[in-house]
Amino acid sequence: MSNQPENSRRATAYHEAGHAVMAVLLGRPIEKVTVSPGQLQAGGSRLGVCKIQKGRTKPSKNGLQDDVMILLAGMVGESLATGRYNQAGATQDLQMVRALLTANRAKNDARFQKLARRMLGKTEHLLFAPAAKQALRHVAEELSERETISGRAVRHFVEEAQNQHE
Repeated sequence: MSNQPENSRRATAYHEAGHAVMAVLLGRPIEKVTVSPGQLQAGGSRLGVCKIQKGRTKPSKNGLQDDVMILLAGMVGESLATGRYNQAGATQDLQMVRALLTANRAKNDARFQKLARRMLGKTEHLLFAPAAKQALRHVAEELSERETISGRAVRHFVEEAQNQHE
C-alpha cells in the first residue's frame, strides 16, 4: 500500500478520477488509472496517473477542447474532496493547458485567461452534473481502496451512474 498520508491519497484519487471520468464522458478510452507512485515511469514525480489510450469511442466536435477539459478535470475532481482548487498539485496539467491553448488559440495572455476560464466552466459543468459526480466518487473510492483500476471499471462506473440518473 502507498505511504502517502491518507488525506493526500484521497485527494490524489479524486484528481485522477476527475481525469478518468471526463475522458470517458468525452469518448476517450482509458487503459488504467492509478494512485500508486511506484507504478509510474522512472523519474516521474506524479502521485498518480490516468493512462488514456489512443483513439475515441465517439466522435469529437472539438479535440483541443476535449484535451484541455480532461487536463482541467483532475483539479476540478480533486476539489470535490478538498473543497478548493489545488493549482500547485495540478502544475503539470495547468502547464499543458497553457501550452495547448497558446499554441492553438490564445495569442496573448488576455485571450488565454478568457479561454481557460471558459474551459474551466465547461469542465465544472460536466463533472458537477449528478451522474458524473456519482461516477467520480465511485472511481475515487475504488482507487483509494485498490490503488489501480482498469479503464473498463471506470467506464462501468460512468455508465452505471448515467443509468441511475436518466
